[in-house]
Amino acid sequence: MSKSLARSLVCAIILVTATFGARAELRLADPLPVSPQVTVGKLPNGLTYYLRKNTRPQNKLELRLVVKAGSILEDDDQQGFAHFLEHMAFNGTSNFKKQELVSYLESIGVRFGADLNAYTSFDETVYILPIPTTRRSNVEQGFRVLRDWAGGITLNAADIDQERPVLLEELRLGKGARDRMDTELLPKMFNGSRYAQRLPIGQEAIIRKGSHEALRRFYRDWYRPDLMAVIVVGDIDTADAERLVKRHFSDLKNPAQPRKRFEAPIAPSEGTQALVITDKEAGGNQILIRYPVRPVKESDTVGGYREDLVQSLFTTMLNQRMLALSQRADAPFLDASSAVSRLTARYEAYTASASLGKGGARPAIDALVHEHARASKFGFTAAELERTKKNLLRRFERGYAERDKTDSAALVGEFVRNFLNQESIPGIENEYRYARELVPGITLEEMNRYARDTIPTDSPKLVVYMGTDNERSMVPTSAQLLAAFASAEKAEVKPRSERALAASLMPVPPKAGSIVAESFDKRLGVTTLSLSNGVKVMLKPTDFRNDQVIIGATRFGGQSLAADQDIINARYAASVAGVMGVGDFTPLDLSDMLAGKTATVSASLSNYTESVRGASGSADIEAMLQLLYLKMTTVRRDPLLFQTFVARQVEASRNTMAQPEAVFEDAQVSILYANHPRVPRVPRPEEFEKIDMERALAFYQERFGSARGMTFLMVGSFAVDSVKPLIATYLASLPTDPITRGYRDLGANPIKGVVKHEVRAGSEDKSVVSINFTGDAVYSEQEQMRMNAMLDVMNMRIVDVLREKLALIYGGGMNGAIGRIPTPHYRIGVNLPTSPASVDKVIAATFAEIERMKTQGPSAANLDKVKQNWLANHRNALRENGYWMSRLQSAVLLGTDPASMLSYEARVKALTVDDLKLAARRYFDMRNYVQVVLYPEKK
Repeated sequence: MSKSLARSLVCAIILVTATFGARAELRLADPLPVSPQVTVGKLPNGLTYYLRKNTRPQNKLELRLVVKAGSILEDDDQQGFAHFLEHMAFNGTSNFKKQELVSYLESIGVRFGADLNAYTSFDETVYILPIPTTRRSNVEQGFRVLRDWAGGITLNAADIDQERPVLLEELRLGKGARDRMDTELLPKMFNGSRYAQRLPIGQEAIIRKGSHEALRRFYRDWYRPDLMAVIVVGDIDTADAERLVKRHFSDLKNPAQPRKRFEAPIAPSEGTQALVITDKEAGGNQILIRYPVRPVKESDTVGGYREDLVQSLFTTMLNQRMLALSQRADAPFLDASSAVSRLTARYEAYTASASLGKGGARPAIDALVHEHARASKFGFTAAELERTKKNLLRRFERGYAERDKTDSAALVGEFVRNFLNQESIPGIENEYRYARELVPGITLEEMNRYARDTIPTDSPKLVVYMGTDNERSMVPTSAQLLAAFASAEKAEVKPRSERALAASLMPVPPKAGSIVAESFDKRLGVTTLSLSNGVKVMLKPTDFRNDQVIIGATRFGGQSLAADQDIINARYAASVAGVMGVGDFTPLDLSDMLAGKTATVSASLSNYTESVRGASGSADIEAMLQLLYLKMTTVRRDPLLFQTFVARQVEASRNTMAQPEAVFEDAQVSILYANHPRVPRVPRPEEFEKIDMERALAFYQERFGSARGMTFLMVGSFAVDSVKPLIATYLASLPTDPITRGYRDLGANPIKGVVKHEVRAGSEDKSVVSINFTGDAVYSEQEQMRMNAMLDVMNMRIVDVLREKLALIYGGGMNGAIGRIPTPHYRIGVNLPTSPASVDKVIAATFAEIERMKTQGPSAANLDKVKQNWLANHRNALRENGYWMSRLQSAVLLGTDPASMLSYEARVKALTVDDLKLAARRYFDMRNYVQVVLYPEKK
């Protein structure tokens, strides 16, 4: 560690200690304060507001309108209208006619769907509006938009009727096995309460023909200031934000005789019940146990906050035990979890669930019941508690360290929850203090008492089996479910034994190499080190985050270098090695040994490249580099973990192929690449059964056992001088034996010509149109930019025409890229869910918009919208470690100039209407595309 960095850390620790030490001793009865960084106020009309200045990212403001009204408040003739009203907020208001609102916001760089959005739930509706603050007029208009949503939605009859088909398409999109199973599940989960009768998507008949007046009545009754909150977080002075709130929202009035905002009660359970729900398209088999429902009690005192910390420790330790069970060779389930979970804003229940493996429900039930009984009867171990405390405190430490580097969008959520659920908002400074002072005092005896009191072993419960009903499934009856639980509850359990752990990942570090050369790029602020083993390291220290470091290296090679007969082993080599752990340590060993640290490393093999990636906190860089060294120099063999991996993947792939979406995806790949054996499709069970552990690990070792030709990039909160000794120790010592480098062209090219195909899968009245344009290309960054801009404008047109004007779709769009490997090529994919009856109209409308782009190009206004959004996103991205890692790594791999990112803005501004028109002509080749359409199975 450099002396300057060490001095800074010491000063910070002294300052924190002095600050906390000066405060009064915590008293559990004291109420939790509101963070001093947030201003909470209430207008005379009852509207609540939350204001916080936050300058990350700069020149951006996050606005929210939160309405404490959702589908639970709908009258019988309004089912679906809470959600319908959310749609109408974008279809005409006092200051913006239909489509003007979205058009205006896009003109200042706010993307519809990606940035501008909203959601409706049982108890609330939330509108999401990010606004750039580079112009004062943007801020003023942003508040005007929020005010219009609060009290100025016009609800024109023609606009309402025009939006109905869009909502019906959204309803259609949600249809499937999950929806059908929920129809049976939710009345039981909610104990027959109103929640089961008021799903936010609503009733099709009401969406289709419900009266205009019923929709307007919902708006009058429930969109009122005493049920609203305005949240303003971002790059704006708090006093200015408060003035804007008062100016725009003070004139809102509550109804003269307001309807009472009621809560929907959930009655207690009536004894233990079992429910079996099956569907041939279910994506997996699951056991769900819901114990008695109870009202939520929000923590409003320091003592309540301490109880939340205890609950967090309990949940983490119990689920770590579930994870350990899932990694056994005879694993009783694929994965499982238990926790106190919210069912609604006001109710919670202790729940447990497990995804079932080939053994079915019985072993999963035994494991869940026995693990609950073990924790209830014997509690946890001192080592478990100590590790979990370390991890919890490390999370708070990182949150505190990043307190001035947290994005505004990440802060608004807690203010939303405070308004809706009365969740406390003491702020990270207070929460860090509470954790530091309270967590050490939580004893093992207290945790074990909490486990006894919390796990409802003798309570009535709802036991649910959900899954497929094909010939492979061992579907139990309701009586068999209850009998299995009764039997499991009678079994004797023994206390858990604690595993012995090594003292460190690497008791003896490797023999260090050396740094033989160093250079500095002033343009990018990047230091490049040449190491004695031939490896290069590029270092980019940043102040974007205070406790984040990422590292990575990518090299050509990958699965392309495997022989055809060994492709299955190569395809899963990195996954097989990953589930084994590293060195002498299983994944669970590593998790336990790294308690209190933030350090991860992973490796991956794609068709043409191989990569290693890592991340850590600033204090944990050495642990990350140790993991990386072990990942590249050791191959751990564990036949039991291999068996578990194969069994898990076999079961998951069986479940996946039951879903029509997976069948459709598989067909698209198969048709586009003419069943080429080297192009991965949706995995089949037999694929995993063919993996040979030794061959897979041998291929992994062959590709990662040598670092020759690798350039590592490290980006984040570190000092160059402080990491040099670590780099010399762990990276300069990596083996660099001769290795085959480069990639092999597999000849996996898309088919030529116009190909049309239909796929029949699924029982719902749903279709998806998929069109893929492919061909050769000449790659350049500017050409990629032209294509991307053209596609962004096309997506605007798809929304404008196919959704808003023709009402043929709810979502969907285009994406594409120009690739350089193995030869320059491009691919544009179109994906548009719709109704079977509308398939031909969707295809015709899409081709019409393509032709319009080829002949007329985009409007200057739409191109400018794309530019504004890109420029805003780029300026934010330049303050993100991940963006720098991605751009630098790409430049190293492809041999391009990494400084090209610095000219990004100039290249964006240079884009013209003709550029996009020419791109459309070049890439939408109507003589060469593959069209695949999903239709439901024939009855």
